[in-house]
Amino acid sequence: MASQCDEDIGVVGIMIEMHVAGIALDARNGHPIVVLNDSTKRRALPIWIGVAEAQAIGKALDNHKPDKPMSHDFLLNLITAFGYKIDRIEINELSSNTYFATIRLIIEDSRVDEAKAIDSRPSDAIALALRAKAPIFVSAQVVADGTIPADVERDEEETKEFKKFIDNLKASDFKKMGGAES
Repeated sequence: MASQCDEDIGVVGIMIEMHVAGIALDARNGHPIVVLNDSTKRRALPIWIGVAEAQAIGKALDNHKPDKPMSHDFLLNLITAFGYKIDRIEINELSSNTYFATIRLIIEDSRVDEAKAIDSRPSDAIALALRAKAPIFVSAQVVADGTIPADVERDEEETKEFKKFIDNLKASDFKKMGGAES
């Protein structure tokens, strides 16, 4: 699903909804990675995160409810206590191998049209989004720059089919400008 962001709260552009596929460990150094997938599960966006954030995301994925609120639970409690809710999070920039995110808050009372945008690390934003059951959006540019194929076989198959289609095209397959056939 794609979303056009509101100009009045800062970001304009195409955003693609993604979902947390899980937590993995980088085989080279053992650092945790949160992996996001698009709705087709064909593209994966790996984001390297800290151990504490990986634990927070993992607990949210497992629907673990601690006896006392952990940091992200506490922050979500503060947000709701002040009358806001998390509308969505956006991973909106990739620069020098660092991702940047924004948490979009709206007033719980729908009669008031006030939104807030808070800068965040993607890992914290994702941990909050999972707890708040808020959608995760990633800018189309970040998806283009940061994702890797998750279904390599399917991508290769489609590439072969497209090349076959191109190889079999003839000039007579095209129409002249204006819609008239040749």
